[in-house]
Amino acid sequence: MYKKLLGTSIIVAVTISGCNSAEEEKDPLVIGGKPWTEQYILPYILGEYIEANSDYTVKYEDGLGEVAILTPALEKGDIDMYVEYTGTGFKDVLKLQAEPGQTSEEVLQAVREGYEQELGATWLEPLGFENGYTLAYSKESGIDATSYSELAELTRSQDISFGGPHSFYERAGDGYEDLKKAYDFNFSATESFDPSIMYEAVKNGDVNVIPAFTTDSRIDLFELITTKDDLNFFPKYDAVPVVRLETLEEYPDLKDVLNKLGGQISAEEMLVMNAKVDIDKLKPDDVAREFLIQKELIKE
Repeated sequence: MYKKLLGTSIIVAVTISGCNSAEEEKDPLVIGGKPWTEQYILPYILGEYIEANSDYTVKYEDGLGEVAILTPALEKGDIDMYVEYTGTGFKDVLKLQAEPGQTSEEVLQAVREGYEQELGATWLEPLGFENGYTLAYSKESGIDATSYSELAELTRSQDISFGGPHSFYERAGDGYEDLKKAYDFNFSATESFDPSIMYEAVKNGDVNVIPAFTTDSRIDLFELITTKDDLNFFPKYDAVPVVRLETLEEYPDLKDVLNKLGGQISAEEMLVMNAKVDIDKLKPDDVAREFLIQKELIKE
């Protein structure tokens, strides 16, 4: 009788243990991204690093959409995290007004507080590089300007067209209409392009000026001339992982793991990675993994 009870106890214990293991097994973390080169790479940098340094697994929703899609996806829990740029969160999402000379730390603190209060998400440690805007033109365009103000002056006397991503025209605070107002631009025409196409468009003369991303390898590849935001219209655009607060509660080691990526990616390194995808035609996930291995952040 004793042996029978003992056997039953063991079975019950094993069954309970099995149930606890099933309960402890967590769903994959869902990492989103925007539909352009850098944002195809960054989700895999986060994901590969998380899986190599924790027991968590990852699912990718790379190329999901721009900020207007990613922000509600984050709020609703359709994704757990993605890499956003502080200036985008500051102006486009929170609708805050930047002040000239505002530091990266000030912008980061403002978006961190705003997202925690309004969106149930927070910003972790910056990855180490900024990807801001620069108005760029082809050296064959006949334009001669070193600053936004000089370029704006030329638009009031010359036939100069502007081409940017569709999302740039929709952005509030740091989009086309606000930029136009701040500098009194008078472009003769505007065109809408996919972000991956606009560089070729300005190179080929389809438009004269584009809002180029400062870490995009095609600025150098196409020998584009960049200009300075001399009125500090655009805030800082430091790349930072944005994560749902509920996700950080459910995955308690995640914050410490991701914060170890802080400061690990320089603008030059991001440029090189972007070039490997845009020019060498390597896969974003392969480029991300190669970078992490070379930096000794994960093992082969």
